[in-house]
Amino acid sequence: MVGWALLADAVPLYPLYALLFTANGLSVAQISALFAIWSAVAVLTEVPSGALADRFSRRSCLAAAGLLQAAGYVVWVVAPGFAGFAAGFVLWGFGGSLASGAKEALLYDGLDAVGAGGHYARVAGWVGAMELVGQFPAAIAATVLLPVGGFSLVGWVSVGTCVAAAGVAAALPEPPRGDADEDTGYFATLRAGIAEAARAPGVPAVVAAVAVLAAFDGIEEYFPLLVADWGIAAGAVPLATLPIVIGGTVGATLGGAAHRLPRWALGAVLGSGMVLLAGAGVAAHPAGVLAVTAFYGTYRAVLVVVDARLQKRIASRSRATVTSVAGLGAEIVTFGVYAAWAAGGVLLVAAAGAVIAALLPRLLRGGPADLSGG
Repeated sequence: MVGWALLADAVPLYPLYALLFTANGLSVAQISALFAIWSAVAVLTEVPSGALADRFSRRSCLAAAGLLQAAGYVVWVVAPGFAGFAAGFVLWGFGGSLASGAKEALLYDGLDAVGAGGHYARVAGWVGAMELVGQFPAAIAATVLLPVGGFSLVGWVSVGTCVAAAGVAAALPEPPRGDADEDTGYFATLRAGIAEAARAPGVPAVVAAVAVLAAFDGIEEYFPLLVADWGIAAGAVPLATLPIVIGGTVGATLGGAAHRLPRWALGAVLGSGMVLLAGAGVAAHPAGVLAVTAFYGTYRAVLVVVDARLQKRIASRSRATVTSVAGLGAEIVTFGVYAAWAAGGVLLVAAAGAVIAALLPRLLRGGPADLSGG
């Protein structure tokens, strides 16, 4: 799974696709429309794709996700233009939905099958860290490939990377699910998963916690703008934001250790990170990158822990669907995070995060995963 995570995010097109759109003459309004299409597909397919993984195969969904993303990039390369880019985003959006939920379910149940379910937070933290680490080879490859063969070469290498990730996913072990009913139809699986997310003891509050926390990852898109506003030259922005990515990587790897913290301590860790983020915004100085780095590390660590506590509370037969419900919530709340940034910048976002930190111990209370007691 760690190898899959590294490959899945080491895609050279990631840091370049906005430039690809402008190079093909798209306006800002058209690019915004493409992003809206991408988000709409994710919202519409998130939960139904989770039920697909629960009813059929989590491993197959993960492999199909890579192939759909690869197909989307093929369309971009052979039919550059608004229609082609839109079609590619539809394929990529559906692929991303197939991976969401299936990834967590496959990992948790695989560990649980060998008696290692208690290590989920640690392993999931490493998977999340590798997803961030994948940004480094992607950036290097993009820098090397673009001058050599233009966007076409970058696109075809990205297709190959996605196909390779699909191949790794197809080779992952998938344990049989003893609580799965082979006679249960797709729509019954979908209803059961939604019902568990909404009504199972101890589950809805943690679903909400995962959704809200995961949405805050959307502020990563603003990090380059933030450091640029602090006086860092545009050419140095990629290097200046590198410590932030490293901080998130370290934080994710520490998720296993943070999993042992009581609820109040998790809220305190997240709250301290939000204070650091706000402090960086008030100072508006290049040195604030260090504070943002610390914030991102604490945030990613707590996110790993909250996801682990959700996985502990839900039944295997509905794991991907329930996780996808949380993913759908994150997609929706992300719009609120963007709106908060637009209205009040980093200070308003940090204040909202502090409120979430204060509520986190209550959201994690109760249920079979309340192992910390505090």
